[in-house]
Amino acid sequence: MSRLKTALGGYAGYQGREGHLAFLLHRVTGLGTVLFLTIHIVDTALVYFRPELYMDAVALYRSTLFGIGEVFLVFCVFYHGINGLRIAAFDLFLKKNWQIQTARSSVRWTLGLTLLLWLPATVIMVRNLLIHNFGLFGG
Repeated sequence: MSRLKTALGGYAGYQGREGHLAFLLHRVTGLGTVLFLTIHIVDTALVYFRPELYMDAVALYRSTLFGIGEVFLVFCVFYHGINGLRIAAFDLFLKKNWQIQTARSSVRWTLGLTLLLWLPATVIMVRNLLIHNFGLFGG
């Protein structure tokens, strides 16, 4: 148990700023995306093996909880992709600029760009959720 505590202690124990936030968000968003892909592969396999269960899964995906989860999934995909490009750019082309101030600035730009892309998608998705699940806006 102490090995696990030691291994995981670095994630929660380090009190960094933007770099630590980027580090944690990159891992959490990656895990969120992998979780979605796993669920998607399993439910798509149900079409072949158990079609009646697939229809139940589709009905479940139309629920409000899954709609909210999809909004966060879009954030996960945008952030993970943009942050991955940021990391690749520094590793491949900007090795000399890999300094603390530049890293902090690039993390802020990454979050800003992610929010800029995510917010319009969120507005559309939440509007559709309100129309289809709650009958608002003439739905």
